[in-house]
Amino acid sequence: MSSSSSFRARLESLPLRYSAPAGGYAPMPSPDDAPGIGDRGQENGPRVKVGPDGYGVVVTTGGASAPSGPSAATPSAGSSTILPATPPASESASTPEVPASPIFGVVQAPAPAGYGVVQPRPKSPEPSSSGSPDVLDSPIFGAVSSAASAASALSPVEPTAPRSAASPAPDATGAAAPVQSAPPVHGKPSAPAESIPQEPDRPEPQQPLHPARPPAPTAIAWESVASAASHAAAIPLSQQVAEEETDDEEAPAGAAELLQLSEEPEPEAGARALPDGVPEDGVYADVDVAIVMESTYPYLKGGVSAVVHDIITGNPDLTFGIIHITWDSHSPLKDLYGMPDNVAWVRVLYLSMEEHQEDFLRARPRDLRMNRRQRRELSRRILGAMLSLAQDGQTEPLWDIISEGLSASRRYPVWAILGTREFMEAYHDMMPDLGMSMTDVFWCLRDFFSLAYAVLAEPVPRAQVYHAHTTGYAMLLGVNAAREHGTKVLLTEHNLYVRDTVNTLLERRLDLNIRLTDYRTFDVTGRERMWMAWWLEMGRLCYPYAYASTYLYPRAITEANELGGDAGRAIVIPNGIVTSEFDASYVARLAAIEEIKKEGADKHLWKLVYIARVVPIKGLLDMIDSVRLMVDRGLNIHLDVCGPTEHMPSYFEQCLTRIVEQGLESVITIRGTVKVRELLPEFDLFVLPSYNEGLPVVSLETMGAGIPTVSTDVGAVRSVVEDMIVTDDGQTWDPCGIIIEPGDPTVMADKVQEVISDVDLYERLSLNARGRVEAAYDLVKVNASYNKIYRQGGAGEQAGARADRGGA
Repeated sequence: MSSSSSFRARLESLPLRYSAPAGGYAPMPSPDDAPGIGDRGQENGPRVKVGPDGYGVVVTTGGASAPSGPSAATPSAGSSTILPATPPASESASTPEVPASPIFGVVQAPAPAGYGVVQPRPKSPEPSSSGSPDVLDSPIFGAVSSAASAASALSPVEPTAPRSAASPAPDATGAAAPVQSAPPVHGKPSAPAESIPQEPDRPEPQQPLHPARPPAPTAIAWESVASAASHAAAIPLSQQVAEEETDDEEAPAGAAELLQLSEEPEPEAGARALPDGVPEDGVYADVDVAIVMESTYPYLKGGVSAVVHDIITGNPDLTFGIIHITWDSHSPLKDLYGMPDNVAWVRVLYLSMEEHQEDFLRARPRDLRMNRRQRRELSRRILGAMLSLAQDGQTEPLWDIISEGLSASRRYPVWAILGTREFMEAYHDMMPDLGMSMTDVFWCLRDFFSLAYAVLAEPVPRAQVYHAHTTGYAMLLGVNAAREHGTKVLLTEHNLYVRDTVNTLLERRLDLNIRLTDYRTFDVTGRERMWMAWWLEMGRLCYPYAYASTYLYPRAITEANELGGDAGRAIVIPNGIVTSEFDASYVARLAAIEEIKKEGADKHLWKLVYIARVVPIKGLLDMIDSVRLMVDRGLNIHLDVCGPTEHMPSYFEQCLTRIVEQGLESVITIRGTVKVRELLPEFDLFVLPSYNEGLPVVSLETMGAGIPTVSTDVGAVRSVVEDMIVTDDGQTWDPCGIIIEPGDPTVMADKVQEVISDVDLYERLSLNARGRVEAAYDLVKVNASYNKIYRQGGAGEQAGARADRGGA
């Protein structure tokens, strides 16, 4: 092993060429400051006082006392996140934290500023009135203690490599490992971060947990619920109802009236500039297709964004709108693609409570305009609808409640029911026992209500077809908008979103299968079980409403069936490229093959290329280890790493450190973000060691240039590279590369050696690569398929009517 000074010198001299793309990439938050759902922590003795007009409580921390409970959701820099269960301190240093993706909803992360958290009362609260309280003065109804400002320019973060769902969480009492804000290429190197272990298979299931009434529930008085709530972080009792109320007392006047939505205030002078593409006059034209995206197009570069841009530009006869769901107004909101003329508008929606907390928090139980009996009936109806979905797959009962109480045309604010005694008693009676306190249940349900409010409560412009590109919030919004406007919704799954999200939540490998009922059987915490159910049942709630669902490869249809998808409405539409754009690179490849034949395979310097972001799920560390093995075998190779390095600086630093430790500075070149198409003639073999993909466009592009592939078996890669292709005229195409299992550097080295040691094999793979992409992945054919399916949903029939300011 080299000395420290020698190690540093080698790291600083590591060959690195880096250039940022136009518009740049969004910086990624570290695990310490990434926004998320937030853990509530435990009480730690802060001083509290009742807020004005009984609106919750205001926190005043004194001395060195650390804030706790909900108010501790956003720790200061360098502090650790308080988790529900803390393992022995010895584990905290070696178990890395999970960066929280706001779109994925990872729960073990601090909440952003203004998430609406309220410090609980002390454990023995004084009664707010002489009467028996009826309503919990929960944080959704009370004044909030503001959390620290959220990090700017937030965007979805990359899921880390997994740990077992059943393994202990990191110790919250230990200091969290800091994540570098930029790769230390020319500075003093830090010690490499410990690699995260890969879980080989799914967790061992426990006895099934059926979502039904717990056996022989104990009859409880409301005082016991309040006592349980105060055990960890008491939900303050309401000061709203100071007098007795009878079950059948008439509801407040206006209960049947339509809930009046407040007018959107005019922007103040000097207000933040509108996101690119948002109409300055607030008027949204009706469109043929509204693309519904989660944190991608047109403000972030990436594979999905590129596909959507191709769809829009390839269908100039249709008008498009973009509904862009992102975390908050600090997220990237600059158009990086130059949206074509047939894009009429962009509508941006934010998930963060900070962006809509005033409207959400001001809803009080009295705004329901219901008496006790009506609140009790509504509570049981909501929970019954959830159970009907989970047990019988019935979707309409829950959608009816969404239409009545959450959508833009709602008659009452259904989320206000959460803070009532009637709802919590009904939950205790009807729902399964997850081993959670009523307080923890409350906070988790409150997160669900706030996220659903963010997605569903605002009006969206009218479209003939809402084209959702994930089964999560995008599809939830798309189904609701189609129901509101009487139009249709189309689903495209680039990846299996629900599977990837649940695996991210549990810190498992993203390629591991997930089934619809796994939240009942996995050995996980009650909180994790609730979040699993949230994502899995959201998919089941939405799948039936798509008039068609498109997938990138046939196997995805089967996998989606296990999550509630409908194979009868599913079709395969792959990604595509314009093959003529790679003609010059293909001609250069054919010439290079002739030179290799003359030179000899053993004497040729084989140029391998990795083209992907430098993040854990793309497997660059595995590839570095494979290169070391190949060099040890005497193979004459060089690896170029092309792709953004700034998305996860700590992982990039690990890769740099591994290169130096393995003595590969002269064998691996990190190019960073470059114009890969211009460089394709330089490369002989494309290597993809990834753990998760949809249908990577870069695979098609390298194939268009006649470059063979060695890739892991993820997503659609096997169908693209290896499965037999038969054209309409009966021509067949054999594989253009070799497929291996993820996470095995030795097998990667073996298969690369197999390809580059046999020039005849290499030539066959090269010819097949070009033939396969021409036969099955031509972009003109792909866009024609989308045009056809759009028109089946009614696109092309609307007359371009104008929508009102709210977009309804």
